[in-house]
Amino acid sequence: MKSWTKSIEIDVPIDEVWQYVDGDLAKMQEIMPNVVSYTPVTITDDVVGSVYSQQYREGNRVETYDVHVKEYINDYTHKKMKITFILANYFEISAKYELEFISESKTRLTYTATNKALKWFVHLMLLFATEKTIVKFVEHIKQVAEKNYEMV
Repeated sequence: MKSWTKSIEIDVPIDEVWQYVDGDLAKMQEIMPNVVSYTPVTITDDVVGSVYSQQYREGNRVETYDVHVKEYINDYTHKKMKITFILANYFEISAKYELEFISESKTRLTYTATNKALKWFVHLMLLFATEKTIVKFVEHIKQVAEKNYEMV
């Protein structure tokens, strides 16, 4: 299993950043344009335990998998969502978004991704995996959130 964590400060209020994580499909696609659909399967009152069917385009293929919400907090100064899913029966992936209120116009985003190989031959791929993708992703979230907030 391999895990990466990256934090970044975003010059946008916490609720504005949160909408990209816990918003509608259009907002999600702004930070993850390859997400094709995100459909509720099971919704729970406290969100934890909810399941969504997600489709993700990778080249010419579209992968479909169930996304399970494992942790969820939506307070004024602290927001967190952790999801897990199994990708192509090769990886169990978890993604945790944690947002902390710094000020009325600044938020700290901490993103943690964990990949667990489910097949013996996939372990080799994880040996060479780096945090480069995670760093680019949080920087992309910052760029999208700040650009869109300036336009408001």
